[in-house]
Amino acid sequence: MEIYNKLNRVRAANKSTAKQKVYSIGMAIITGVILGLLAKIVDSPDFNPLFTNIGDRLSVWVFVATLLSVFSYSPQMAAVKVFAFFGSMLTAYYVYTTLVLHFFPEREIVFWSICAAVSPICAYMMWYARGSGLFSNMVSALPITVLLAEGFELRNAYLPVHTHYYLIPWLMGLYLIMIVVLLLTIPKGQKNLLAILLIAILLSVILIYFNVFARLFPGMNSVGHL
Repeated sequence: MEIYNKLNRVRAANKSTAKQKVYSIGMAIITGVILGLLAKIVDSPDFNPLFTNIGDRLSVWVFVATLLSVFSYSPQMAAVKVFAFFGSMLTAYYVYTTLVLHFFPEREIVFWSICAAVSPICAYMMWYARGSGLFSNMVSALPITVLLAEGFELRNAYLPVHTHYYLIPWLMGLYLIMIVVLLLTIPKGQKNLLAILLIAILLSVILIYFNVFARLFPGMNSVGHL
């Protein structure tokens, strides 16, 4: 109860009706299905490899989940919405992969299933990013940290002789846009923006220096691959 009261001082939940909750969850599911199918469809030689690389990376989905979380009515709703999003997105993606393409990528399914399983906890905490105080700033910095660290590692995504090496500046530009969007939308007061950015830079330097992503997800394509 004491922890709940402290968190409530960081950010208080908004009142919502049952209809609003159902609509919010339904939209998260629909969004997940659409993005899951799009990610699978563009993962084809017939499409520009830029689109394939966008959908293949963990940070893009962290970005979407962050926005779903912070703009929810409550931390509980954030947890439900993000889990519904990942569940529907991964179901659509891998059902299409298995039934249409007759391919069962077991390793990737396990990886993303783990991500989906822990997503409600992350979403619950991320909801407090639009609150006030140091805790809010720390939480706000986490998705930006992931974007900075993975974006930096893009320099190693392809060898100079790789035919897709030209994608690196385009992908880095996309990461920069996502970072700017989060910095402009997450902090409730823009006075916290600098503090959040400094925390994110510090944390990302630590992740990069200790090569955390490669240690946690060995062999995965720049952290995560659907």
